[in-house]
Amino acid sequence: MEKQFPRTQVEGISLSRMLIGTNWLLGWSHTSVSADEMIKARYDSAQAFKPVLEAYLRHGVDSIMAPFGLSPELTKAVKETEQHMGREIVMIDTPTLNVDDTPEARREAERMVKAASRGAKLCLLHHSCVEQLVNKNLGQIPRLDDYTKMVRDAGMVPGLSAHMPELVVYSDKNGYDVQTYIQIFNCMGFLMQVEIETVASIIHNAKKPVMTIKSMAAGRCSPYVGLTFSWNAIREKDMVTVGAFSANEAEEDIEISLAAIERRFPNLEKRASPVQNQAAFG
Repeated sequence: MEKQFPRTQVEGISLSRMLIGTNWLLGWSHTSVSADEMIKARYDSAQAFKPVLEAYLRHGVDSIMAPFGLSPELTKAVKETEQHMGREIVMIDTPTLNVDDTPEARREAERMVKAASRGAKLCLLHHSCVEQLVNKNLGQIPRLDDYTKMVRDAGMVPGLSAHMPELVVYSDKNGYDVQTYIQIFNCMGFLMQVEIETVASIIHNAKKPVMTIKSMAAGRCSPYVGLTFSWNAIREKDMVTVGAFSANEAEEDIEISLAAIERRFPNLEKRASPVQNQAAFG
């Protein structure tokens, strides 16, 4: 049996500390339109997703983050992989809700949350909708309680996608029913709204576990650099979301991550070169 990845908990729900990221499965490369199209061409069916999911699952990485409502094929792949592997996959949904302050918008939001509850255990409201509610002057997120209650009523644990770091601070300060956060965090400061040190401080002082994302800055740094930084810069209860374009990439990322946690050098093949017989290659 493969070594199983360390675990943490969010309100009693056991999660692998590595979360399966899905940008490089669903077509959000943060690189180019052509890269997005390449991803979508490769992952165009439930069958295509399964080898990657199985690679993660063999190592106990059994928690996946995605806006599942946008990809019925990924949802199908998760369920079929569970059956094939005989192991549950914890789904973390990140829906984008209509947060307009109208009865019609609330009904629409409730429908989306209920749809998420068909498979997910945790529902983290997407940053693009939550940030519309933020009042920096008051240090509050007005009406957030309306939406976390919808999540509770649908039988899921509520959380926030907090690309804006203030969301973590405001949520903790005001005692909102938020049990975990998604926060951008990487060694290059990619897409981060303030300095790396500031976000690191916010993560370390957060009252609830934090799910970090963009650990490799969407391919702008190597997995060894990005993952080694992330695992050494967060708490033991926090998580790192790691996406891969193939099963082999997932295996490499898992080994690099385990090595970082265990404070050893990862067991990896040498990179290809036209001339392998070079002293610098070891």
